[in-house]
Amino acid sequence: MIQRIERQFAGRTLSLEIGRMARLAHGSCLVQYGDTVILCAVTVQDDPTHLPFFPLTVEYREKTYAAGKIPGGFFKREGRPGEKEILSARQVDRPIRPLFPDGFMNETQIACFILSADQENDADVLALVGASIALNMSKVPFNTPVASVRIGRIKDTWVVNPTFQQLAYSDVDIVVAGSAAALTMVEGGAIEVQESVILEGLQVAHEAIKELCALQGELLEGHRVPDMEWTAVEPDTALKQKVESIAAEKVKEALNLQEKVERQQAMAALREDVVATLTEASADFADMAGDVGEVLRSIEKRTMRRQILENGERADGRGLDEIRPITCEVGVLPRTHGSALFTRGQTQALAVVTLGTARDEQRIDSIDSREEITKSFMLHYNFPPFCVGEARPYRGTSRREVGHGNLAERAIQPLLPAYDDFPYTIRIVSDILESNGSSSMATVCGSSLALMDAGVPIKAPCAGVAMGLIKEGDDVAVLTDILGLEDALGDMDFKVAGTRKGVNSIQMDIKIQGLSFDVLREALERARAGRMHILDVMDQALAEPRSDLSAYAPRIVSIQINPEKIGEIIGPKGKTIRAIQDESGATIDIDDSGLVKIAAVSGEAGARAREMIEAIVQDPEVGRIYEGPVKNTTTFGAFIEIMPGTEGLCHISELQEGRTERTEDVLKKGDITKVKLLSIDEKGRLRLSRKAALAELAEAGATTAAAGAATDGDKG
Repeated sequence: MIQRIERQFAGRTLSLEIGRMARLAHGSCLVQYGDTVILCAVTVQDDPTHLPFFPLTVEYREKTYAAGKIPGGFFKREGRPGEKEILSARQVDRPIRPLFPDGFMNETQIACFILSADQENDADVLALVGASIALNMSKVPFNTPVASVRIGRIKDTWVVNPTFQQLAYSDVDIVVAGSAAALTMVEGGAIEVQESVILEGLQVAHEAIKELCALQGELLEGHRVPDMEWTAVEPDTALKQKVESIAAEKVKEALNLQEKVERQQAMAALREDVVATLTEASADFADMAGDVGEVLRSIEKRTMRRQILENGERADGRGLDEIRPITCEVGVLPRTHGSALFTRGQTQALAVVTLGTARDEQRIDSIDSREEITKSFMLHYNFPPFCVGEARPYRGTSRREVGHGNLAERAIQPLLPAYDDFPYTIRIVSDILESNGSSSMATVCGSSLALMDAGVPIKAPCAGVAMGLIKEGDDVAVLTDILGLEDALGDMDFKVAGTRKGVNSIQMDIKIQGLSFDVLREALERARAGRMHILDVMDQALAEPRSDLSAYAPRIVSIQINPEKIGEIIGPKGKTIRAIQDESGATIDIDDSGLVKIAAVSGEAGARAREMIEAIVQDPEVGRIYEGPVKNTTTFGAFIEIMPGTEGLCHISELQEGRTERTEDVLKKGDITKVKLLSIDEKGRLRLSRKAALAELAEAGATTAAAGAATDGDKG
């Protein structure tokens, strides 16, 4: 039976529908907001998998037909998900994953298909609403309605689910997800906005989320089905008790080793010892060796959390609000345009900046825009296996790498100079060389230093820090600059990046049912204090951008020409512009407005290209002397090119003083000569004179010589 509900939400009609599409899925929902439509479908396997983690997969796919487009490329069909699709899928996955019951290991899949895009309303925040309804109406043991909204702020006024056009005027762009009880995820950026303002925005967002959760409850009434039968996958009780008695104290010893590698080695050795001990004690435990690691991890988690809450002691000996030692190095690579090595504890990021031209911009075919989107700033984050001491295959870019790179990119983007003032395409690559927590925030710090090392005039340095949380009942501990261990075994990963003025980028993931605003406020305040400390350390290495670009970076010069002259610079089939580039060694880009950008590593090459272009676009000036090649000779004179593509006739009578019998007696094809432009007739034909040019030059030479002689006489 089709069930549909419509409400006005944030100034537009929101429609939720079930029972019409994808009816063989275990749950499905069609969401429409404006003319943007998204279909969400949920399926689940009846039996648990053998995997040691909950196999939840979220696919977010944009159909190009949604915007009335045909995919580009050779195959003309949608391929692997793009960056926007990956980021949107993560925004659905992260808020719902903690809400599944512990021990549920049945493979679950959520598919979100964008079927219509009105190019005003983003479908990403609708996906979680649709996924929540599909999950709650299915047999999956998921019974908590969740929703997400985007918040913007325009002239100090909060806007829920702003359109793409409104976001252009907003200093905040944050996606907030949660249930009616609490927030579960925050993801977005701002332009140096104060922490108190961010908190206010989260409260506005939560009120909207409550409204959406209530709407879901109204739609789902009478349409829920009983949860599927399932059994929590967990180790045998006898095994847990035995491992506990053998390893509890040893886990505590290993946990408090200062170095990450030492802790890992100690835990690996302990696991082997426990397995050997259990196998010797009873054959019944032989088949349970695979569960020992999980039991040890639960002991480690409990021990770590208790130690922090009861004693305020962290695994590496730091206080709760203490940041690990930091070292900053800039200019570490000799031939790159800018580089920095940022190390915080055992987390290390090598950030490298490359400056390019307009032709290096990234072009994106998006359903959210009628025209092709271009990006002149890119930040790419790489997480190689060796950074965590592992040997595993190198695959394509992971979703995690895309997400962390986007988080850091949002932190840096507002600080870049306007493109008109600094017309470069900027790419930053952050290679994580060591990782023990908060590598994305190390990327922000390293990228900021690398940009300043490259001489990019950013508005201010930027830094970031990751906050953690341990919560047991009413006992709460907020941790500054968390380790990988505290991230994995804790309850929150809250990353905040920005300048001394305010926040630029924020990401929060919660592993518990939700978080109070009091804890959020404390985390934001502590994150600000940590950020100020990190910026102080960074300033000691490099406090402001270098005054000059790298010697290996291209120099870009812009000149504005009459758009009608563009064709003359390009020439037939690009012949003229290729010749200029080949002769000068510069790279030239021209847009439709007539803005010409000349890029060259050497100043001489740029100057030569500019001179050649100006010669093409300038209008011939009567009375001026030009120099150019003879293009052709006739019985009545010679045709001479005074500017690229501009020729005039020097009549035979104007070749020299006196009578000339044959043109070739004075000039031959290919000769270079000076001529004076005498006139331009109504048809645009140029009349030149070699005779007048030579006479004028001779007179100027005589005047100069006379002046020199007079000066010499005065000296005598």
